[in-house]
Amino acid sequence: MFKQNSDPIIFKTPEEIAKMRSAGRLVAEVFAMLEEYIRPGITTAELDRITSEFLARRGAQPLYKGYRGRDAKHPPFPGVICTSVNDEICHGIPNGRVLQEGDIISIDIGLRYKGYCGDACVTYPVGTISPEAQRLLEVTRECLYRGIAAAQPYNYLADIAAAIHDYADSQGMAVVHEWGGHGIGRRLHEGPSISHTRMDKRGARLRPGMTFTIEPMINLGTHEWKLLPDGWTVVTKDGSLSAQFEHTIAITPKGPEILTRL
Repeated sequence: MFKQNSDPIIFKTPEEIAKMRSAGRLVAEVFAMLEEYIRPGITTAELDRITSEFLARRGAQPLYKGYRGRDAKHPPFPGVICTSVNDEICHGIPNGRVLQEGDIISIDIGLRYKGYCGDACVTYPVGTISPEAQRLLEVTRECLYRGIAAAQPYNYLADIAAAIHDYADSQGMAVVHEWGGHGIGRRLHEGPSISHTRMDKRGARLRPGMTFTIEPMINLGTHEWKLLPDGWTVVTKDGSLSAQFEHTIAITPKGPEILTRL
């Protein structure tokens, strides 16, 4: 949910990763709960309210509501979740928009539970969608899992980026360049930054104890984007559809572990 940063990498103990696993599982439970509500006729504000009430019942803190990023003068994000519809790449603001048959919606959820954070995103079809939109969802999901598969201990950040970018290219789709993943732990945003596009340098070596998100954003058109006047919503410059899938993972001696799944 942010651009590149130079924050330090904070390595986690197995005990800390266990706590992040609990937070990540709760994120996955939110998605499982929301799935039945995503249908034509519901508003993105209703999805936000449903999520807010769920988190309150479970004793979790939403991380996006009130978030300003690094600029204290930036308008605070008004929603508990990000709801990005059709050509919206990321950071869509929940509002009175009514979902229509054939839409796609990316829902991004960040929460803190018992001191540790979880963060994930899923793009859902709304009713029956076009074959083109369905293929976008499939390719984007595959980009995520190829990135995760490349996150083996003692590989490099560049290996993740190349796996994602190469697959998207092979499918004739574009990876959004400037927006990427991030380290995560007690805070939503830590180092390292996770690129989804090929890197000139190898970047940090992946070592057990690293925890971060991988969250490719894939466009049907070009990779170019623009920011709307609300200061948050990022859309495709050419109006093409965009999708995003994200997991929080931990690097373990046996390989990457997905923390944000049931």
